[in-house]
Formats: sequence, C-alpha cells, structure tokens
Amino acid sequence: MYDTLRQNDNEKEYAILRLGAITHLGDCQAQLGSELFSVFGGIPGELVKVRMFRYRRNKKNVISGMVCEIIEASQNRTYPECAYFGSCSGCQWQHISYPHQLELKRQIILDAFSLYGLLEEVPVLSVISSNKEFKYRNHARFSVKFEGKMGFSNRITRRFVKIDECLIMDNRINQTLSLLQNKVSETTSMSVRVGVNTNDILIQPKFLSSDISIETGQKFYLEKLYGKEFRVASPSFFQVNIAQAEKLIEIIKSELQFLGCEVLVDAYAGVGTFAISLSSEVSKVIAIEESASAIEDAKFAARNISNVEFVLGKTENVLNSIENDIDILILDPSRKGCHPDTIEAILEKLPTTIVYVSCDPVTLARDLNILVENEYARKNVHPVDMFPQTYHVECVVVMNRIYDVENNF
Repeated sequence: MYDTLRQNDNEKEYAILRLGAITHLGDCQAQLGSELFSVFGGIPGELVKVRMFRYRRNKKNVISGMVCEIIEASQNRTYPECAYFGSCSGCQWQHISYPHQLELKRQIILDAFSLYGLLEEVPVLSVISSNKEFKYRNHARFSVKFEGKMGFSNRITRRFVKIDECLIMDNRINQTLSLLQNKVSETTSMSVRVGVNTNDILIQPKFLSSDISIETGQKFYLEKLYGKEFRVASPSFFQVNIAQAEKLIEIIKSELQFLGCEVLVDAYAGVGTFAISLSSEVSKVIAIEESASAIEDAKFAARNISNVEFVLGKTENVLNSIENDIDILILDPSRKGCHPDTIEAILEKLPTTIVYVSCDPVTLARDLNILVENEYARKNVHPVDMFPQTYHVECVVVMNRIYDVENNF
C-alpha cells in the first residue's frame, strides 16, 4: 500500500497526524492547522504520516490525504491481503479487521441518524456479517487504457492501476480477467457479470479481436436468488452479493406479518428481486421500474407468476396514479435516495407499512426523518454487510403508520 506513494518525496507535502472519527465515505477525519480533510488508509485514533493531495474538483479546492506510514497502529489494524490496496482504492478497509469493519459501518449509520433529532433514538442493530469476506462480488466494471490494459482508477490520485486479480471478485471474474488482460483495446471500459448459482456469464462489449478465445457480447445472464431464476441484462441493476441479498429478503419476511390479502408496491423494482420473491405472500404486487431492460428481465422472472403487475416509469411519477390502497410499500432507491416527489406521493397515499432498503445511510436518514415527521413510527434498523472491505453498508428499515400502530390496525 505504502511504497507506491513514495516517489519524488521532495515534491510532495507530508504531515504527522492523529486521525479522528470515521467519515460517511470510509476515510478518517484529520486536521492540519485550520484545514479539515479526510485521510484514506487509516483507523480512528492512529498516529500516522500522511501524504497530502491538493487539487480542484467541481470548481472547488479539495484536500485529501493517504496514509504512507504508521507510527502508532490501532489494535484493529491488519495487513491488507491485496497487492493493489491503496494504489487502487476500490476497497477502502482491507487494513481493518473484519469485526471492526462491522462496528465502523454501524457507527456510520449512527452518525448519519444523529443529525436528526427524531432519529437519534432509533435502534440500530449490529451489522449482519457476510459469510464471504472476499470473492463475493458477481459484477466488475473495468477501465481499459494503454492499449488494452484492464484495471481501476484511484479516486484520489486518478491514476490508473492495471489489475491482474481483484480479491473481492468472484473467481470466474478473475479467470475472465486473466484471459482478456492486454487484449481489449477495442474499448475504454468493460463489464463482467457472473451467476454464482448458475455459472452463467455476461461480458460486455462484444470483442472482435482474434486474440480473444472466449465468447463475449452476451445480452444477459441468468442467476438464481432465493429459489427464483432471474435474467439480468447488461444495463439492468442486480445485487452484487447474492448470499447477502437473500438475507435482505429474510429480514423483510421476518419483520412483516403477511395475511395474504395485501397489495404490495415494489418501487425502484429493478429486475423484480423483492416483487417476485415476496409475491407468494400477498394478494397483488405492483412493481415500478424506470429501466425498460429491467422491466423485461422482471417479466421473464415472473413468467409463471400471475399476481405481479409491472409499470414502466419513474416512481415519483407513477406512485400517485396507483388506484389501490397500498398495504406494503418497498422502497429500494439508488444511492441518491427517494426523489422529493416520491416522498410527497407517499405522504398522500399513506401506505400502511413502508420497507426502506438503502445503500446510503445519509440519504436514508434524510428520507426517514421526513417520514417520521409525517405519520410513521420509528422501528429498528437492520444493517447488512453486502460489501466487505469497503465502507458501504445496506440497511433495511420497516415503518408503520402511527395511526395503524395505535389502533392495532
């Protein structure tokens, strides 16, 4: 991690710093004089030597730091297994023991919620660990530079790093990487997706070079999740950690007391993971998705299911047009969280129960704060570690209308 940062030391700015709390992006807070900034590669409380980076991004002056020497190490520090750790930056936390990673993820959630008085007392449960700390990802996006070299670009330095093996990727992705490395100059980026339960594969784009001996350009791949077969086209979103995605479904099922007569709306439905997995528990499912390719994939997965209706459109535009009363609303938006018009539509429709699945604690807290101000009771937060070795964490929150809770309705 550290040797890659020590070229031309006399041209670079360094500082000895005591690292502060973890930030919502997984770095540590640090202060040098009056300057506050984030440092990659540290653990709260450590004393470290930091290399400073000053640059402009989005018309603003930015300071970032990267640890280049450990002076006083945390007891939670471990040696990164990956040779590219630090120079790559795709993983932020390989230097942190896995149990402590889970504690830090919970702290990130608590910090996000602490900004809202109504959320300060919400119970945040312990983070559910992943059985796989490495080799869990079923999807890789590679940058391609320098006549066919595949790799990633560091988010701080912007330097491209050629990668021959990524330790958080499924073995088949790394096997594909070894077969294609230095041979894909036809493109500037590429994607590899694998079905961990089907052994299926998708490689995009299609390559014409005679040097490439494997099939590429597949339009979709098949995967099995929670006993259901899903088709995932190249543009469609799908969870990258299948085993942990199944735990999300288990949490939702354990939190909801299905009667079998409910109308369930799955907003931001993607390829229908929740809609299809929960369809047997309810009377009717309405799945809303703005991606046409994802809708087609979802229809394939639901081809033998009669109670699922798919609506193509943005959730903020569709939700108010649903004629049924909504018993259960599942929200699984992107990292940006719900569109303001979606929140407004929710407060007009007032579904009995809301299940919010989020990959960003900051936007989750923002949206939950509005909901608890308007009709909804606070409940437990169930964090799930979908992304070991990174700061990312998935959360499931189930909320009920206060009126319904008070009246046992």
